[in-house]
Amino acid sequence: MNGRKRALAAIAAAAFAAAAQLAIAQASAPSADEIVRSSRDRIESKTVSTRSRMVIAAKDGGETERLVDQYSSDEGGQSKAVVVFQKPQSVAGTRFLTIANEGREDDRWIYLPALGKVRRIAASEGSSSFMGTDLSYDDVSSSDRPVDKDSHKLLREEKLEGKEAWVVESTPKESGYQYSKMISWIEKSTRIALKIELYDRKGELVKILEILKYEDKQGRLTPVLTRMSTVKAKTSTTINVEIIKYDDPIPSSVFTTKFLETGRP
Repeated sequence: MNGRKRALAAIAAAAFAAAAQLAIAQASAPSADEIVRSSRDRIESKTVSTRSRMVIAAKDGGETERLVDQYSSDEGGQSKAVVVFQKPQSVAGTRFLTIANEGREDDRWIYLPALGKVRRIAASEGSSSFMGTDLSYDDVSSSDRPVDKDSHKLLREEKLEGKEAWVVESTPKESGYQYSKMISWIEKSTRIALKIELYDRKGELVKILEILKYEDKQGRLTPVLTRMSTVKAKTSTTINVEIIKYDDPIPSSVFTTKFLETGRP
């Protein structure tokens, strides 16, 4: 075999080896659905109780703070969550309840002390601001969003601030959802969604959710500093989790409209 033929054979062998390695990597890589599911189901806990400090930053640099308690439960196979505003006085006593339903829209209610009654939040209000924050009602419920409500596609793999991540595009199957797509950077080693870009129905980037810090809490890697930014408004809401407890008993009566009215289990 002359030198030219040997060179061609070496190139062909190298190309075959590269193709084989790529095929093996693709075969062993998880699907987009599996990646998203492993991220959302990452923490196993029947209940979660938190106290967080919200810092709402305005475009002019001004800031307001809110102290918020949240109680969540997956007992009985149904996701439920209650948010209670403690401070400042202007929002103290405001309570919000969301109950996930399979195959239909979630049930959501809010109690505003100034009105003195519970009001149901319609599905059409999902994109409205939640208590003046950069979060919408849909955003508050998104952590429990079922994986099969969206179509998922693995776009690429890349590093985000030095961390290896999968980049996954999720497109809602229902037409009425406020976002046309969500692009998530999910860290490979932890399955934490480090960053999520949220696009409106026109396809424009409107919000960015970032996990700025996570820590081990009761054996679970837990986001403790999160920021939601609204791109055009140049505002943001940062959530600092000060206290978190997993699997603490929570009375079932907390997840009722009666609790919203009274604030007592």
